[in-house]
Amino acid sequence: MSATATLDKPAAAGTQLDQLKSMTVVVADTGDFGTMKKFMPRDATTNPSLIFKAAQMPEYAALVDKVIRDHRNDGTERIIDNLLIEFGKEILKIIPGRVSTEVDARLSFDTAGTIYKARELIALYEHSGISRERILIKIASTWEGICAAGRLQQMGINCNLTLLFSLAQAVACAEAGAKLISPFVGRILDWYKKSTGKDYAPAEDPGVQSVKQIYAYYKKFGHATEVMGASFRNVGEILELAGCDLLTISPDLLGELQASSSKLERRLSPDLAQHDDVKELRLNEQTFRWLLNDDAMATEKTAEGIRNFAKDTVKLEQLIASKLK
Repeated sequence: MSATATLDKPAAAGTQLDQLKSMTVVVADTGDFGTMKKFMPRDATTNPSLIFKAAQMPEYAALVDKVIRDHRNDGTERIIDNLLIEFGKEILKIIPGRVSTEVDARLSFDTAGTIYKARELIALYEHSGISRERILIKIASTWEGICAAGRLQQMGINCNLTLLFSLAQAVACAEAGAKLISPFVGRILDWYKKSTGKDYAPAEDPGVQSVKQIYAYYKKFGHATEVMGASFRNVGEILELAGCDLLTISPDLLGELQASSSKLERRLSPDLAQHDDVKELRLNEQTFRWLLNDDAMATEKTAEGIRNFAKDTVKLEQLIASKLK
């Protein structure tokens, strides 16, 4: 059953993971090949933190060393680009769908730089025989990143807008024609728990509520951009978003879903979205920047995410530099 099915059809029998796959595209949030073989997601998504972690694992030492050996005279940036591509190629041997590859987070406020790097990555994939239809270029949901994504989509390069925490960011991404967005459920919850000192049941989870609002907006107002909930803290958040277009899930939570055979009910559907009271936004750059600035959580978490991804890119550079010696 596709992600656009209605609530009338029950979930398939089996584990909760099997049931979820019957109504939502399951994506593996990892750079580990073994996890993908175990849980058989359709797509996979990586980020600098995941690639840095994978690059230090003994089972991938040969892959990392080969990339460094083949490109040792090309400079660290080029080595990292080729490392991303090699991980992507290996992932695509396992999964039937798409892999997300992220541009350097330090380009998050550089539209031209983001476009240039995205085209470089796509060229490397295509030179290796991988069709661009199997690649999503991950870009932070800044105004500059969203503008870059709009241009890239016009070039036939599909984009995954990440580090997304607000409806304003989601609407701007849809209006730019982005292929997919990744609203970060767990990081929203983190901010509200720290801010309020409260615990939240999954149904009241602010991150869950944010994705539900974005999903309803897209379906109600006819946007084709796909919604992929990301960054989950617990299985309850995932269950509350059953029926979302896609969900990218960490290995631990995939394991919990596979270990349970409890009935899973669909929570989101295009039909239900038509009755949602979400109002249409009219955005330009000034409105976008004001709405993002006015949302302390979204402003802080977007900035924090960019900083952390950039730090892990620097760590990856340092790891490669140590190996070059």
